[in-house]
Amino acid sequence: MDETPVQLPVLGCLELRSHPQRGRGVFTQQAISKGTLIHISPVLVFSQAEYSEHGKHTCLDHYTYCWRGGTFALALGLGSMFNHEPSGLENVGFVRDMDQALIKYIAVRDIAAGDELCICYGPNVWFEIVSDEARGADAGHSPPEADDFLSSIQL
Repeated sequence: MDETPVQLPVLGCLELRSHPQRGRGVFTQQAISKGTLIHISPVLVFSQAEYSEHGKHTCLDHYTYCWRGGTFALALGLGSMFNHEPSGLENVGFVRDMDQALIKYIAVRDIAAGDELCICYGPNVWFEIVSDEARGADAGHSPPEADDFLSSIQL
């Protein structure tokens, strides 16, 4: 793992609040511009064996990210608190920095004050999707802007 010090962003406008259907989540008290680095979460990496024998049998299973070499990582800090929006409807994207064992969360579009910050967990979720954004939207057709934007970020 790369031991280079990492400067952490400090956005004093974030708060944990409860969503009526989704439970606890991350909300902003102020507008956030597209491209803003919102949060950096350090991760704990679990080996395949450790995850298979223990992690997947606990609630940690719902908070892990796939990592290199078939391992899994648990995001610490706010990284485990972002709720889900279907692909193309999320307002926050994430980039896994495996060398530094971090996940960086970046605004993929402008976010209004009071909005919940949501990431996309991928197409195979284990729960019924409750989406503020998807009401009246066609979640089956996701615009490529978020993926294009995240792929342009230099780590």
